[in-house]
Amino acid sequence: MANHVLLTSEEHRTLRIDSSCGAAFGDAVMSCLIVPSEFRRVQNDYPILFRLTPQRDRFQALAMFGFEPGENLFLDGTRWDARYRPLALEIQPFLIGHPATPGGDKQIHLDLDSARVATGGEGVRVFDDVGRPTPYLETVAEQLGELDLGWQATDGFFAALNRHELLEPLTLEITLDDGTTNRLVGYHGIAEERLQQLDATALGELQAEGHLMPVFMAVASLANVAELIARKSLREAARG
Repeated sequence: MANHVLLTSEEHRTLRIDSSCGAAFGDAVMSCLIVPSEFRRVQNDYPILFRLTPQRDRFQALAMFGFEPGENLFLDGTRWDARYRPLALEIQPFLIGHPATPGGDKQIHLDLDSARVATGGEGVRVFDDVGRPTPYLETVAEQLGELDLGWQATDGFFAALNRHELLEPLTLEITLDDGTTNRLVGYHGIAEERLQQLDATALGELQAEGHLMPVFMAVASLANVAELIARKSLREAARG
């Protein structure tokens, strides 16, 4: 169970956060929610796919780390083997809270039940001895701000994709080095043929709204599927 509280220097002066990687911290996941503004960084390492929410009322963008629940092919013990970690993972155990007053700044909240809340003298300080934010907290605050802006822009991004019919169901056939085959179903990708057919007006509209670059980054990211399969094959071979 999550235990979200408002982060304050008075209550959390001595708080330390364990910023390590590992399954114990919730990193053993096959995917992570991402926002369009980080697609350029995500596509360097991970395939970007889209999936309907469980309520099937809207799409979400995902960075894919594996092919089955609980599988993260970029997690090697306590080491994250990629150049970029998506924002939704990087900011944990912090999250954006509602403003204290209407129209005010959003606040930083903390999940006190997170395994990342360190005990004893381990971990990174959040506030210094006089209650000022440490460089670590300042970085987290910037990341939270970027993530919040990204969430706000996400609905417009998917509305544009739907308007131009740029999403299509995508099934990935995965054949490992040992000959075993798996299928990844239930996801969507960018409809590349439809994208190529868009006229200058439609492309200009996407560009003006800031959606064209994320679309191309999502397309480019699918080149990482081969790398993901290679990682899966190596892991399976190591298991004997």
